[in-house]
Amino acid sequence: MALIDDKTELFIIESCKQSHGVIKADLVNQLTSQLNCDVESLQQALLPIAAKFAQAPISSFYVGAVIFDKITGNMYFGANLEFKHQALSLVVHAEQAAINNAWINGAKEITTIAINAAPCGFCRQFMNELSTAGTLEILLPTGRYSLEELLPCDFGPKDLGNQEALMAKSAEQVEISLPISEQLKEQVRLAYVPYSKNMSAAELVLTDGRVFYGRYAENAAYSPSLSPMSSVLSQLALAGETLADAKVERVTLVETKGCENQKAVAEAVLTNLNGDSSLLHHVFETK
Repeated sequence: MALIDDKTELFIIESCKQSHGVIKADLVNQLTSQLNCDVESLQQALLPIAAKFAQAPISSFYVGAVIFDKITGNMYFGANLEFKHQALSLVVHAEQAAINNAWINGAKEITTIAINAAPCGFCRQFMNELSTAGTLEILLPTGRYSLEELLPCDFGPKDLGNQEALMAKSAEQVEISLPISEQLKEQVRLAYVPYSKNMSAAELVLTDGRVFYGRYAENAAYSPSLSPMSSVLSQLALAGETLADAKVERVTLVETKGCENQKAVAEAVLTNLNGDSSLLHHVFETK
């Protein structure tokens, strides 16, 4: 496996902070050339760096994940995120974070995912919602596996009559008449909510003007679903921001009228932010 020296590691960390955990195709190509390695070896070599973005105040167990999308040529970091004084079920696993990162940042498909520890059943189920679940390759310290090998006799979207898949869904053509940014409206339209129908997304704005987005990503097994607020806080962490130190200007959550289910969860995880973590909550009605 390619070894990354300290100088290159610092460069990668700073690049990822700027890009919110995305390694663009040109940098992927630069690194594979510089380190004389292939893409999969690079993914695995990057795992210790991805894990540096983890925030695990409860477990002190830091997990990194690195996704490759062969269509865009980009790589996407993921790292686990835990919330103090909240239910353990609200944490974001590294695999979820990486998939969410790829999804939020326009990946076309997920070809391979490298992880520095074997994925738990929760994460295997989350991966099973992907459009590429049938061909996904998982790179672990112990070898290379298909998702089918790690999740035999699976339960997935089609078992609930859902023909959609995460990463393959286009934006819903709905009018959203709310006093929010056009970018947040588009995030709402892109939410993956085949089960509850609650098109929901979140926007977090820092005092320095940086803006982060999160979307609701549901799962056929329900429990592995990723809430929009956990999604956006994961993006914040992948930009190198510690939750307790982030200088937040405002946080907005949007939900679909009659399907609301995210406000309480959002308020719970926001308690981990420093300072004013009050939530601007909007509900819109579909026509």
